[in-house]
Amino acid sequence: MADPKGFMTTPRREWPRRPVEERTRDWDEVYVPGALLPIISKQADRCMDCGIPFCHEACPLGNLIPEWNDLVSREDWRAASDRLHATNNFPEYTGRLCPAPCEAGCVLAINQPAVTIKNVECAIADRAWEEGFVQPRPPERLSGWTVAVIGSGPTGLAAAQQLTRAGHTVAVYEKDDRIGGLMRYGIPEFKMEKHHLERRVEQMRAEGTRFRTSTAVGRDVGAAELRGRYDAVVIATGATAWRELDVPGRELAGIHQAMEYLPLANRVCEGDLERSPLCAVGSHVVIVGGGDTGADCLGTAVRERAASVTQLDIYAQPGGERDEDIEPWPTYPKIYRLSAAHEEARDLRTAPAADADARLFAASTLRFAGDADGHVRSLHLVEVDAARQPLPGTGRTLPADLVLLALGFSGPDRGDGLVDQLGLELMPRGTIARGADFATNVRGVFAAGDAARGQSLIVWAIAEGRAVAAAVDRYLTGSSRLPAPIGPYDRPMTV
Repeated sequence: MADPKGFMTTPRREWPRRPVEERTRDWDEVYVPGALLPIISKQADRCMDCGIPFCHEACPLGNLIPEWNDLVSREDWRAASDRLHATNNFPEYTGRLCPAPCEAGCVLAINQPAVTIKNVECAIADRAWEEGFVQPRPPERLSGWTVAVIGSGPTGLAAAQQLTRAGHTVAVYEKDDRIGGLMRYGIPEFKMEKHHLERRVEQMRAEGTRFRTSTAVGRDVGAAELRGRYDAVVIATGATAWRELDVPGRELAGIHQAMEYLPLANRVCEGDLERSPLCAVGSHVVIVGGGDTGADCLGTAVRERAASVTQLDIYAQPGGERDEDIEPWPTYPKIYRLSAAHEEARDLRTAPAADADARLFAASTLRFAGDADGHVRSLHLVEVDAARQPLPGTGRTLPADLVLLALGFSGPDRGDGLVDQLGLELMPRGTIARGADFATNVRGVFAAGDAARGQSLIVWAIAEGRAVAAAVDRYLTGSSRLPAPIGPYDRPMTV
């Protein structure tokens, strides 16, 4: 603990964002370049080095947060990088994309603003790359065992890196033309620039991991055939089966799933397209769904110069403070949060009729209406109570030329045949069934990440990847020294 009084003398300061008018004219990350390092050591000083650090418990990775906070406060960046990478393969991803349940579990957060743990993590990761601390770590010898990892999101990449470093020969199969899964084509560039992803992939290549892109297992290569070629298989395809909205008018043109819309915008940033076929320019956009995916659509539509953008959230607007009776510390509370995209929508007034920023809360879609050509032109909604029952006399209509459905995901997509060809058992909610060792009902086949857990956070995805790697290593060799931060049945802290 470098400064025993740091939490009393230093106020919380977060990484400043670029001005709204500036950042919405490009696709670069929203933060001011270089503005984090000058403030981060004093922010790390606010860590109290608690006797029982609940931030550990709140993070499924078990990040050694007080230790690297102390090292950052002393500006020992190499040691801080070592401690951070001891539990997290990709801290530059989590430092940008994770909603930071660790901060909700910070002891300081009982009665003060929490330590900026997420910012400290990001600063360490970025400094580690700048200083050359991050180097390939190939195994000293090969085991002779082979593993196929299906899916290259955070779970698949974490599993592949751990297994490669353990000495196994690992090939990652990805259906898209580039590695990264939803981090590549689902996460907008303004949240995480893709060079962060590229350099990790290059590190993994140098370590010995092999990548097979544009290969959908079950369609381009038979799932049973693949199983026969490898000693073990890890399924980390994510939960890509999107939820539908079954209301009148859903068949109208101009109504799309969020994951039909976001990848096209990302491909424009990659240089694959000059303009997205679903570009929102000049359109009245309505986003149905109040989660992070909806916010990603919001920020994207703002940058595409939509005429208006409104986001519908079926839940009531939460308060600005934790309700200690319902969600006591150290659980992650549902409070009103202003993401970068919502800040942009608020300042640019993209939705004049919204309750706050671009959101209409407690709003449920009743139906869509279209024009004579069969294209959507309006969305009819109604306010609902806490039980999601319509409130009489609250109906209203929004103009809508482009509707984006961001309603979450139910499990792995079965369209490619992977699940059926292997004969995998599924849970009632559509996820892949597995046992305490992450193994499915098919010998040598393991399932991890959102495909088995269900839709979750990036920290849980990486933790699943690390844990399934230990399970596979144990299956192949009889024992494992790889860390297993979670079990398949672990869940976030709740009351």
